[in-house]
Amino acid sequence: MLAPQPSKIRCREITTADFGDVVDLLTRGYHAMGFPASIRHYWARGLDRLSRHATPEGLPRYGYVLESNNKIVGAVLTIFSKVPAGNERVTRCNIAGIYVEPAFKTFAGLLHSHACRRKDVTYINLPGPLVRPLVEAQGFKRYSDGQFVAFPLLHLKSSEPQAKIVAADAHLDVPFDAFERDLLITHAQFGCISLWCTTATEAVPFVFHRLNVKGIVPCARLVYCRSIEDFVRFARPLGRYLARRGCPLAIINANGPIPGLIGKYFEGSRPKYFKGPSRPRHGDLAYTHLSIFEDRNSIV
Repeated sequence: MLAPQPSKIRCREITTADFGDVVDLLTRGYHAMGFPASIRHYWARGLDRLSRHATPEGLPRYGYVLESNNKIVGAVLTIFSKVPAGNERVTRCNIAGIYVEPAFKTFAGLLHSHACRRKDVTYINLPGPLVRPLVEAQGFKRYSDGQFVAFPLLHLKSSEPQAKIVAADAHLDVPFDAFERDLLITHAQFGCISLWCTTATEAVPFVFHRLNVKGIVPCARLVYCRSIEDFVRFARPLGRYLARRGCPLAIINANGPIPGLIGKYFEGSRPKYFKGPSRPRHGDLAYTHLSIFEDRNSIV
């Protein structure tokens, strides 16, 4: 087989006309890495949902393809979004999936660097075990070393005993952040559990994604909260609410046991990576493939 010629290679943004070829490519590539054939629905669902995602102006909606002689031989999916960082909003990009045909592996770095070239953007990568060495070789650093599995229903004492849980789109009589309201409603449309914990003076947002660990253990992955301290504050009412919806356990990104919560920390479980100007915080997986691409009851 002749080696591909550099002069025939180019990177460009993905368009809707590329969806079929991109889904075929990613399905073929990830199936070869051991993922089931049903991964096709995952990629197709993800691209469809990205078509409705509020991508910041001037940034790619879907990602990039690598072309050789006008044929797609590689693709990387990106999810650009604005997320809270203190009192500011920063631009973040989740690298949601990448694959390059074996004959063009020497150009994988070109595709990756093209996707991650913005210096003002923080890039996050949430890789599975097979691709972690590649992610680390690309300059990503860990910001989350493991996961804490909490039993919030066992949190017998609540620092907010009068707290109430209301829906994402409920009328609120206390101050709230309009940006966070949009975040909650958007994730509810993706099938997440989105809610406010309200007190007499504030409304505190939470987003969870249902999943079944090992296919049998129902859990709720924490997708968004302002801080892990907020989860601890409202652990008791959140535990009751989630348990009534079949999710007695909550999974939270962490670097160790979480003070104030009953549960167990799993070192090395699903580490998270980043590179860029803003170190991500625990408790924020909003607008990532874990909340947008996956279905209502993912199996991990």
